[in-house]
Amino acid sequence: MSSYTGRFAPSPSGSLHFGSLVAALGSYLRARSQQGKWLVRIEDIDPPREIPGAADDILRTLEQFGLHWDGDILYQSNRLEAYQQQIDNLLADDQAYFCQCTRKQIKEMGGTYDGRCGRLEPPLSSGAIRIRNQSAIASFDDILMGKVTTSTDFAAEDFILKRSDGLYAYQLAVVLDDAFQGITEVVRGADLLEATVRQLSLYQQFGLAEPQWLHLPLASLEPGFKLSKQNHATPVDGNQPQPALQAALTFLGQPQVEWYQDIRLMLEQAVAQFELHRIPGQREILLTN
Repeated sequence: MSSYTGRFAPSPSGSLHFGSLVAALGSYLRARSQQGKWLVRIEDIDPPREIPGAADDILRTLEQFGLHWDGDILYQSNRLEAYQQQIDNLLADDQAYFCQCTRKQIKEMGGTYDGRCGRLEPPLSSGAIRIRNQSAIASFDDILMGKVTTSTDFAAEDFILKRSDGLYAYQLAVVLDDAFQGITEVVRGADLLEATVRQLSLYQQFGLAEPQWLHLPLASLEPGFKLSKQNHATPVDGNQPQPALQAALTFLGQPQVEWYQDIRLMLEQAVAQFELHRIPGQREILLTN
């Protein structure tokens, strides 16, 4: 194996649908074509959005599609101490602070939080916890999408690391976990393009090695309306995975493979003929009936 390590990191908020299959397949093909490792992580740190049994259902569906991962599954719910330790260190170094501003107040600020709670003396001792965003990275190079640039206001905002309800923010968890697992390239959907600048800011502020980034186009029913568990996208059929696999390959611009009852043979061929430049370099692709 090469030093390449990729991953697929679903949240257990529902079954695997076509959009998430595209993300899983794209990251799998990229990793295997590099003779690298492909890990699976379950991002289960938002209980109100999670559905009982969804994690096991996702893993079972991946296996039905022949998408077998390397090593053990990492569950974010087992990493809470690591997240809290990082936050404690940041608070001790005055690199983070408590904030009690409401959404209404932030809207009155123009939609971007202005850092006011970070200037209070004495500082607050409860509320959400925000990073003192020292890096404020506003752009990065994506392998597929090219140079991606966000607004300076978004890039410079002191964003939340831990919510006032005690739940850890995605930005913090994903950075610490990708670093912990040695992820060298993040392959995921283009809905997270803008969020990447915040993750890069954390990588820099924490002194962690940054991965490369490869964002795949989203599968959408209409412009700006991606398939998602939240809008009740239809689960893929793991009992007959061949049609959905062929459809996902087509979506990713890859040639069709021979039809085998053994899905593993189809994946082997897909890996062998995978070419990155064939993936459309656009943020979304509309699905046709």
